[in-house]
Amino acid sequence: METLRRYLRHLLSFYLSLTATLSQYLFSPFPKIRRFPVFVPTIEALLSFYFSFSCNLVQCSVDLDDQTTMHFWGPAHRKFSKPNLVMIHGYGGNSRWQFVYQVAQLAESFNLYIPDLLFFGKSHTNCTNRSETFQAECVVAGLKRLGVERCSVYGISYGGYVGYRMAEIYSEMVEKLVIVSSGVGCTEDQKGKHLKSLGIDILDLLLPEKPEGVRLLVEKSVYRSNPFKWAPDFILQEFVDCRVVIGKFLDDQSCVVIGKFLDDLNEFIIGSVNRWIMWGE
Repeated sequence: METLRRYLRHLLSFYLSLTATLSQYLFSPFPKIRRFPVFVPTIEALLSFYFSFSCNLVQCSVDLDDQTTMHFWGPAHRKFSKPNLVMIHGYGGNSRWQFVYQVAQLAESFNLYIPDLLFFGKSHTNCTNRSETFQAECVVAGLKRLGVERCSVYGISYGGYVGYRMAEIYSEMVEKLVIVSSGVGCTEDQKGKHLKSLGIDILDLLLPEKPEGVRLLVEKSVYRSNPFKWAPDFILQEFVDCRVVIGKFLDDQSCVVIGKFLDDLNEFIIGSVNRWIMWGE
């Protein structure tokens, strides 16, 4: 069954890309029309429809103060018999793109809360703070405004750092913590060896500016069913132009923040919180 599902995903990806390529050819005499983003907004609208009608989730925005607004997907009808699970996305994308394969099944057993981290998706702030600690504080402040007092946290990649800080600072709130594909707890030697094996500067990998950079990032990030395998360059460029891959995080502080991630959190100490780290090559 899994083999069939994977085959259908590849087939769907191929046909979508073929349709997009033909559309590019048909509209090539109209460059201004072609530059108008179509593919990304369409996919985001479909994902929102899926989250709402298949996963029973609703969108909400929480103003933490006059500087910061957090956007969440949360349960349409919270059930107190279910535990709360917070899912934190990684660097790039937003709450919809990275958990699309897991949300429907998890929503059956948990009250799901999926935030857009600041500078990604619909969450934003005028503050200059770019640290993962600030991200964690804002996620927790938003959850408390939504009535969440206790929860488990699942963080992937950059979201793992934010989840780590949540558990470190708010141990009375976080019951369990799962960190997936994140550098938390890695030694300097382990990180250096892994970065060397990539054969590319980490900033160029995380902040792609061209289609080939997006394709490489997804290739390194996805184990199965690469959604961009058949995607033509003009679609990947639209992802870059719409900041879906790199978010709105780009500014003069980006390099400093990413470098900080590579230097910090070598020691994994969160007190009494149950934690589970998943990492593979």
